[in-house]
Amino acid sequence: MYRFLLTPRWWGINVFVVLAIPFCVFMGSWQLGRFEDRVKSHNAADERPDPAEQKAAPLRELLPVDQKTSGRTASASGRYGEQFLVPDRRVDGRSGSYVLTLLRTDGGKALPVVRGWLPSGRPAPAPPAGEVTVAGALQASETPGTDGVNASGGLPRGQLGMISAASLVNLVPYDVYDAWVTLSVADSGMTAVPAVKPQNTGLDLKAFQNLGYTGEWFVFAGFVVFMWFRLLRREAEAVEDAELGLTPEPTGTG
Repeated sequence: MYRFLLTPRWWGINVFVVLAIPFCVFMGSWQLGRFEDRVKSHNAADERPDPAEQKAAPLRELLPVDQKTSGRTASASGRYGEQFLVPDRRVDGRSGSYVLTLLRTDGGKALPVVRGWLPSGRPAPAPPAGEVTVAGALQASETPGTDGVNASGGLPRGQLGMISAASLVNLVPYDVYDAWVTLSVADSGMTAVPAVKPQNTGLDLKAFQNLGYTGEWFVFAGFVVFMWFRLLRREAEAVEDAELGLTPEPTGTG
């Protein structure tokens, strides 16, 4: 009765099922692993001291920025240079702009320093003149997926949509560190910009999306098995009906 399983049609169905089930299980396991990694990073972050409470360290000792150094207080010395506004950024629920000034360090590279935040429409204060030493929370360069980033371009001269070395490479004639700092105490009466947690850590929305995708892939695997058994049963019943002469004959239309 099950000889139909050897037909070309069923060979195709069986091959699809044999390939689809392991693929769904693999993808579900991979998404589950991503969720477990986020849980581990969340637990590790809870066990580590608060980065803001750790002793300030020279910038060079904290680079490159990773999950351990993000948020640490970094210090650097140099002279302020070019200044940009980073518009459409929110602090305390209000929309405004970051004031970002490049600090030309003794090594030649420039460090983007967010000196503070201003409400929309207020002019940015000029940076301090002469040699300065700054201390602020170290942050990784932003990406197009970072909250608040304007990656569409087309901003007026003197404005910047994303804080990163890549976005500054064509705006200044010198190298820029692949990191930035936000001052713990803002300059000139501006509001300090709080540091953000490193990406891909903690039990945020993306972490629970990974968990949801895990369930979806395992459901897909179960659905493939269910449909295979359903097709098998329907085909077997059709064969059995044909052998018993119970298959209804087609009726004419004329």
